[in-house]
Amino acid sequence: MPLSPPPARPPQAAQQPWDVAVLDGVLERVTFSNPETGYTIARVAPDRGTGRGPVSASTELVTVVGSLLGAQVGESLRLRGRWTSHVKYGRQFEAHSYTTVLPATEQGIRRYLGSGMIKGIGPVMAERMVSHFGAGIMAIIDNEPERLIEVPGLGPKRCVRIKDAWAEQKAIKEVMIFLQGVGVSTSLAVKIYKKYGDESVTTVQKEPYRLAQDVWGIGFKTADVIAASVGIAADSPERIKAGLAYTLSEAADDGHCYLPEPALIASAVKILGVPAAQIAPLIGDLAAEELAVTEELPVAGAPETLRAVYLPPFFHAERSLATALCRLLAASRGRLAAFQSVDWDKAFAWLAARTGADLAPGQADAVKLALTRKVAVLTGGPGCGKSFTVRSVVELAKARNAKVVLAAPTGRAAKRLAELTGHEAATIHRLLKLQPGGDPEFDAGNPLDADLVVVDETSMVDVILANKLVKAVAPGAHLLLVGDVDQLPSVGAGEVLRDMITAGTLPVVRLTKIFRQAQQSGIVVNAHKVNAGQSPALAAYPDFFWFNSDETEATAQLVADIVARRIPAKFGLDPRRDVQVLAPMHRGPAGAGNLNLLLQEALTPYRDGAPERRYGGRVFRVGDKVTQLRNNYDKGAAGVFNGTTGVVTGMSLEDHCLTVRTDEDEEIGYDFDELDELAHAYAVTIHRSQGSEYPAVVIPLTTSAWMMLQRNLLYTGITRAKKLVVLAGSRRALAAAVRTEGTGRRHTALAHRLRQQA
Repeated sequence: MPLSPPPARPPQAAQQPWDVAVLDGVLERVTFSNPETGYTIARVAPDRGTGRGPVSASTELVTVVGSLLGAQVGESLRLRGRWTSHVKYGRQFEAHSYTTVLPATEQGIRRYLGSGMIKGIGPVMAERMVSHFGAGIMAIIDNEPERLIEVPGLGPKRCVRIKDAWAEQKAIKEVMIFLQGVGVSTSLAVKIYKKYGDESVTTVQKEPYRLAQDVWGIGFKTADVIAASVGIAADSPERIKAGLAYTLSEAADDGHCYLPEPALIASAVKILGVPAAQIAPLIGDLAAEELAVTEELPVAGAPETLRAVYLPPFFHAERSLATALCRLLAASRGRLAAFQSVDWDKAFAWLAARTGADLAPGQADAVKLALTRKVAVLTGGPGCGKSFTVRSVVELAKARNAKVVLAAPTGRAAKRLAELTGHEAATIHRLLKLQPGGDPEFDAGNPLDADLVVVDETSMVDVILANKLVKAVAPGAHLLLVGDVDQLPSVGAGEVLRDMITAGTLPVVRLTKIFRQAQQSGIVVNAHKVNAGQSPALAAYPDFFWFNSDETEATAQLVADIVARRIPAKFGLDPRRDVQVLAPMHRGPAGAGNLNLLLQEALTPYRDGAPERRYGGRVFRVGDKVTQLRNNYDKGAAGVFNGTTGVVTGMSLEDHCLTVRTDEDEEIGYDFDELDELAHAYAVTIHRSQGSEYPAVVIPLTTSAWMMLQRNLLYTGITRAKKLVVLAGSRRALAAAVRTEGTGRRHTALAHRLRQQA
């Protein structure tokens, strides 16, 4: 494969003035790695007599600090940097760059081959291969792979597998040589090669912005660095259009379905660093190429309109969802027609005898609405009886032999819905049987065979998923949407539940009365206090605790201790299965990222001889609690989706894969080059916890998360707990969270479209 060097190195790859020392050695262990900054602390076994720094000829391990993202244990590295002396830790090598090199000694080769770098070779087989061929094994694999069959225990199939894996590694290394010159990490280089194969270098050189669309893990910013290095001008139309699409995508990640054109241009100016006059005309080009959709929308309380710019999936989903809801509501034929003439007094008396409790007036209204109107929305806070209302609706529908289907966005929520109704429930994704690529088996042309569809935790359903779900409801069937509108909106784009309520065109019941038994729960009472802008009672309930800690770093250590030691000791809860840390944000000393490092060290520490795999700044071990970071429709029986959690149950360094058992009790396999889809989940952000419920929740509240301290964020975190809430942090941060209302609404037009079609 021809490899031509890039015209110029990007600024961040420039030589450092202190680039005077070289250290060659084998990466033995990574003791710390920060996925946010790339900062790594590692132990390296130096090669004897190499490098220009003061390396002794002993076999003592050298401490290396710097950015080593992508380097794997067992690899031979050539590190460039300088020797320094740390006051506490002594002499260490500060690396600013590295390249991988093939080891030369038998010991190094044995370590390299046995590290899991080459698929099909584990430690035992590496030992046999080196024992048989000695230091010449690398040349054998390279030039005479057919001779590998001479190694005891190596059959023909395995030999072919090793040959192919070695050839792929060589090709990837060649691509890496080029990509390292344009600022691309090793892990991303692997993904680029997997996508484009022998066309990798050509694609990177000629169409760098394609990477942001085609390769998971590469965004506009990475593609932009590459584009600059291969000579694409900053004001080129290709770059500006890619920047506009990226700006809209970032807005969607923040929950917006569209951006007003002025806001889009202003954001793109900041990202691209080019004048607005050069950006504005290209919005029309983007629309002409069907990469965006523009539409005039009304401005609330004003005569003028605004020009909205959408990415096409969100425009079509929003418009289609409004149409589907209105069609359902207006359907002439009803599949629950018997409830139009039911004697409700008798029905509720039968229900009370069956359940042992009477419905409150608001609950009774909701039950009637769900069974007589084809679309109904039920909202309310904790302890207000939503669950019992849903159970009552299901009981009455089943008494009339109706076909009832229950769904929720997450596996945990679906399990809870099944438990409270005694009726099978599924995730929305499984219910719709999403196929590879994301298209559902059930849709408008092949609707669900159900008379009543009940969806719980609707607040976390985004506009894309809501559209797929509603289109799959059969004409004449009833749809009951249940959720707490005061919680955070969905992680994905849209504010579906809020928009359906504020439109004023759909039947809605809001439950507000807290039932007497719920008034004994500190979780329920304090959730309502926070939602009303009042300080929670911190010492009045046995299920609600406060630990004061004014220093952010100390709070992080305190949270780790609470989860790993105090809660298990006092309540007998399993720290991984039953306890969830919910952080206001990901970054920072008390953010989910750093808390995951602390909790992994406490709960799943390094064990000598136990398999582990590093990917970027994360290291995965058997027993780790993990979460899926993106929708992957090609995994599992019906896809694996953003927010799905599970536990690592197995790992094979030889086969380059690990296994995760999800909360839906499904075993999912991940190749090592797919590990960027996983993150640790000992701690997650409160946003990512939506739709889930945990026996115990621990929430750090520190002033370092000041911008995220909002009322609906804290309210959502508290309402995720079933048995226990622990808050830890500063009273100043708690007060800020209670008094600060959520920031501005998202840019959505679902409510407008519902009113338009009513």
